[in-house]
Amino acid sequence: MTAIYQVLQHSLRILGLLFSLTAINVASAQSIDDVTLDVYKDVNCGCCEGWISHMKEAGFVSKINHPRDLNGVKEELGVLPKWQSCHTAVTENGYIFEGHIPAKIIDEFLAAPPEGALGLAVPGMPIGAPGMEMGDRFTPYDVIQMNKDGTSVVFAHVASAAEQ
Repeated sequence: MTAIYQVLQHSLRILGLLFSLTAINVASAQSIDDVTLDVYKDVNCGCCEGWISHMKEAGFVSKINHPRDLNGVKEELGVLPKWQSCHTAVTENGYIFEGHIPAKIIDEFLAAPPEGALGLAVPGMPIGAPGMEMGDRFTPYDVIQMNKDGTSVVFAHVASAAEQ
C-alpha cells in the first residue's frame, strides 16, 4: 500500500509541475480573443480604416484614438522615425504595432513575444499591405521587430499578397 501511495504522490507532483509550466506559457502568450488594440491615427486617414477593418475581420477589437499630436504619441511610445507609418496600435500589455502589419503576423507575435521586443512595424505604406490594397498591385515588404533597446530585426518577409 505504501508503494502505491508513493507512486500517487509522485504522479501528483509531476502533474502539478506540468500545470505550473502550462500556466506560465499561457500567461506570457496572448490570444486575439482577449486583445483590444488602442489605435492612434489621423482622423482623415482612409488606409488606417482599411487596416482596422482587416484586423476586425481577423477577430481583433480596436479602440480608435485621434490624438492632436500623433508624432508625439509615437515618440512617447518609443517608435523611432525609421519604423514609423501612418497609424500606431498598442495592446494592453504594451506591445506596439506600427503600420500595415497583417493580422496573422501580429497573432504569431502575440502567441510568443520575443524577449526585449517593443513590437512590430511595417515602415512606410507598402502597396498591397492590409489597408493599402490597389487592385492586383503588390510590393513585397518586411515586418520589422522593434526592440526596446532601439535595435531591430526582420520578423517576417511578406513576398506576396497571398502570404498576408
